[in-house]
Amino acid sequence: MTVHNSSDALTAEMMAIGAAARDAVRAMREAGDEAKTKALRVAAAAIRSRAAEIMAANQGDIEAAKAVNMPAPMVDRLMLNDARIEAMAKGIEDVAALPDPVGRELARWSRPNGLDIARVSTPIGVIGIIYESRPNVTADAGALALKSGNVAILRGGSDSIRSAGAIHAAMVEGLKAAGLPEHAIQVVKTSVINEARVPVLAHLEGLCHVYLHSAADLEKSRSIALNAKMRRTSVCGAAETLLIDRAVLTSHGVPVLEDLAKAGCEIRGDEAVRAVYPAAKPATEEDWKTEYLDAIIAVRAVDGLEQAIAHIETYGSHHTDSIVTEDAAAAENFMNSVDSAIVLWNASTQFADGGEFGMGAEIGIGTGKMHARGPVGAEQLTTFKYVVRGNGQTRP
Repeated sequence: MTVHNSSDALTAEMMAIGAAARDAVRAMREAGDEAKTKALRVAAAAIRSRAAEIMAANQGDIEAAKAVNMPAPMVDRLMLNDARIEAMAKGIEDVAALPDPVGRELARWSRPNGLDIARVSTPIGVIGIIYESRPNVTADAGALALKSGNVAILRGGSDSIRSAGAIHAAMVEGLKAAGLPEHAIQVVKTSVINEARVPVLAHLEGLCHVYLHSAADLEKSRSIALNAKMRRTSVCGAAETLLIDRAVLTSHGVPVLEDLAKAGCEIRGDEAVRAVYPAAKPATEEDWKTEYLDAIIAVRAVDGLEQAIAHIETYGSHHTDSIVTEDAAAAENFMNSVDSAIVLWNASTQFADGGEFGMGAEIGIGTGKMHARGPVGAEQLTTFKYVVRGNGQTRP
């Protein structure tokens, strides 16, 4: 990682990156789907052919992380292996196979004066993307920006800087092979991107909930809660709080908590939970607000659907929340009332992923409302313009 002692040096580097990105904007905006697809397919092949190089770079990141006692779940998030590298390459190929999101006619209408007006999708332009220390996001974000005709300035966590550099080299190989500007995807090697004057898409915390309703099926409750928490504890879709309807606290709650404990999860419960499951540690107010990204879960007993929704509204991050129930009316009420980017019925929160949504990949789960919400894929990285066709009209 490059360390700058001078704000002038940092500013100069960011200005150079920004200028190179701006110079690539028109070529990317006008790039056809054939060129973009070729760049992505070559990049995917380069990820595979450079696997040894990428693994070596990643090993350097892993050793550095362990040297500073990074928690094990965070090391897992950082780590690459053969399966994850293949998944990264396959994700790029999946993005390549998507329809071109640029140039789509979103709406069209005619005015009484004869004007023909169309709303057409276009690239955003230059996008700065800041993300955590997950090396695969370098490939996912670069691929999605490329497919959507954008120029990307990527800044991953400093812990993954070696891995990001090796993956970036494969992405550049794809750009060059397709005759596209190599500066269409750039990686910032410094520790900040605060000086960049480009749009920034930020993905915030995932404080996700699973609610076991009074009409929940026991086996679904057990499998969903266990998967939502323990499949991978370090991903943003991991459940951090389990809400259990008081009516099924003993019949469903105890087996679910036993499953979690056997899998190595620490249980932190309120008084009602600890009364039926004494092995739980006492939960504090802070636990309801915490994204652990670890094998820890906060558990609370609630009196019905409305109390569960109120808890999620108070403490959630509007990311992903799930209800487990056989009551369709309760499920619809939950999904209509919970104001999160993703709401699920009888499914694990770990489905909060663009690849699982058929988007090929994603650069994060948008929790805001002003632009993209939910998984941010290629289509979500476009904006639109109005194309107005006339035959001599003037405004009175």
